[in-house]
Amino acid sequence: MSEVIKSYKGFNRDLTCRGKQYEVGKEYEEDRAQSCECGMHACEYPLDCFSYYDPAHSVYYEVEQSGDLSRRGDDSKVASTKMKIGAEINIAGMVKASINYIRERIKEEKGSDDDYGASLATGDYGASSATGYKGASLATGDYGASSATGDYGASSATGDYGASSATGDYGASSATGYKGASLATGDYGASSATGNCGASSATGYKGASSAKDPESIAIAWGYKGRVSGVKGSFLVLADWEGDESEYWKPYTWKLKGAKMVRVDGEHIKENTWYTMRNGKIVEVTEDDR
Repeated sequence: MSEVIKSYKGFNRDLTCRGKQYEVGKEYEEDRAQSCECGMHACEYPLDCFSYYDPAHSVYYEVEQSGDLSRRGDDSKVASTKMKIGAEINIAGMVKASINYIRERIKEEKGSDDDYGASLATGDYGASSATGYKGASLATGDYGASSATGDYGASSATGDYGASSATGDYGASSATGYKGASLATGDYGASSATGNCGASSATGYKGASSAKDPESIAIAWGYKGRVSGVKGSFLVLADWEGDESEYWKPYTWKLKGAKMVRVDGEHIKENTWYTMRNGKIVEVTEDDR
């Protein structure tokens, strides 16, 4: 019987990857698998997905890989000839899965500054921090604080009044509890607040912020940022102008204006990405990627 491994795969938001359309629950097969060349690719370590599909523009799913398998040495990417698409996994789930992956392989620490480090705080008022590259940080208790500062890092606060922050480029931050706060400051970062009265903010270039509760707010204050929310939530966008060739220099941005709108389901649709362009809040298009 061939080896079957559990992995995580990033997709475009329409569930496509490299021009191929996928569907949840279906199994796919290809003739050959060679890492980075052919076959269907996924990652055993969840946060490795961020290297290929950034959190601001992508979705992630659990998958099963089997058949012929081909691995590479510099990360956990695996190519396979067979793949079954499982359930979607949110940022909080990606953080938890990343921590479990690391805990199975190395000794858990309260704080970590190593690459692929994992940090976990489970008690009330706990603080968790991962500062290394592709680190995962999780605070599960009430009033907990979680922070991931390295590139491609992920941070999650699941308790009430929790605070989550991801400051590196391509980082992801999630706050799921009541009155939680989530912040992503790096370029292409993603921030999500799913709990009641939550606040989500993305301040980096092309950052994405989402509000998943009617009494929450999503703020995208960065250059070419985007927001989405459920009906009843509020969205805030800023309009900037700057030199596209030097987008990574925030001091070169010039603020033109800002607006706040409420998702009413008609003029501003639910679960739809919006950006601000030339003083108007408009739906995101492929040109905004």
